[in-house]
Amino acid sequence: MASMVSFQRPDGQAVQGYLAEPAQPNGAPAIVVIQEWWGLNAQIQGVANRFAAAGYLALVPDLYRGRSTLEQQEAHHLMTGLDFGDAASQDIRGAVQYLKTRAAKVGVTGFCMGGALTLLALTQAPEADAGVVWYGCPPLEYIDATKIRVPMLGHWATQDEFFKIETVDALEEKLRGASCDFEFHRYLAHHAFANETAVGPGRISATQYDPVWAQLAWDRSMRFLGRHLG
Repeated sequence: MASMVSFQRPDGQAVQGYLAEPAQPNGAPAIVVIQEWWGLNAQIQGVANRFAAAGYLALVPDLYRGRSTLEQQEAHHLMTGLDFGDAASQDIRGAVQYLKTRAAKVGVTGFCMGGALTLLALTQAPEADAGVVWYGCPPLEYIDATKIRVPMLGHWATQDEFFKIETVDALEEKLRGASCDFEFHRYLAHHAFANETAVGPGRISATQYDPVWAQLAWDRSMRFLGRHLG
């Protein structure tokens, strides 16, 4: 079952989100799913539905306030207009707090832009219990690694043109320096390798879905979340 719901940010503002519920929602663990730069579209709703089918309450906050796009230029415009600090500390933390009223443990995961926001949210939302980052990273100077106190899993593409693998190496060094509990995996793949819509002539040239690597990353993610969220 899925529906649009309203929840409150820490500052009291109301935000909409897409909530997918499992067949047995009582006592289920929960996860906040953060969109790519396209917005709250059918693909990211499908990710939430996949988590719900696996037994999780899954909430996708509507960071763009109802807007979404299929055009790369407009997606870039929407993303650059987003206040990442506000999204992490208010929208995403509010989503975690909302799920905490229904679940004992709540994770955060995101893809591309959402991966970068997952990293930021883990420094801003102390209520979160674990994080899974998919090929997205903010500028390293914005990450206060000392505030990441929960286990984190990361999936990265060695041929990613948007988030270079050298940045991931530097991120690893920063996280080690802060004694963070993290596990990173690198895949011989391009950006968005887990997005099943990144195929065919309409995709961005630097993105490419890879079903084999995507399945491996999903298997690792589900095992990780099972250990840390129950």
